[in-house]
Amino acid sequence: MLDHLNLSDLLDYTDWERQKWHAWFLQHGADVLKISTGPHGDGRFGAVGELVRHIFSAEKRYVERLSGRSLTDSASIPTDNVDTLFQFSRQSRNDLREFLEAFPDSEWDVPQDFTILNSFLRATPRKIVIHILMHEIRHWAQIATLLRLQGLTGEFHDFLFSPVLGGEFRREPSKR
Repeated sequence: MLDHLNLSDLLDYTDWERQKWHAWFLQHGADVLKISTGPHGDGRFGAVGELVRHIFSAEKRYVERLSGRSLTDSASIPTDNVDTLFQFSRQSRNDLREFLEAFPDSEWDVPQDFTILNSFLRATPRKIVIHILMHEIRHWAQIATLLRLQGLTGEFHDFLFSPVLGGEFRREPSKR
């Protein structure tokens, strides 16, 4: 039964999420990218824009690792420019889709060894690709929470309300 789940569904969902977030950030202005992530983080990301860049950078770098290429240094990508960040997202997503198309089926479940920062990781390409997509989903939820705590809300971003796999969602007029 679980074999019917498809990576393309998660790709489509995260593509939809990116479109919604891009539009939201354009509507609210680049200053929201400067909102603090708060005092209790791990020190890697001080502002929402840094966390957004991290989402796209992680995708790009994992694809580069799996492809045996040099890692992109994303530090030069500004974290306070909506269009630049989301142009980077289109580049990272195109790289992921190209990787998925070209990667040999016989190697999806063959573990590979990586050094990430000062840590060792052994994982299959399948696990890493699933991680890329789940990592993104998790971070968008964190961003939504950070923004909500600042009084900034938006539409539903849940998979259930997305157009992926069909269905329909609409708000009904409230009855008083």
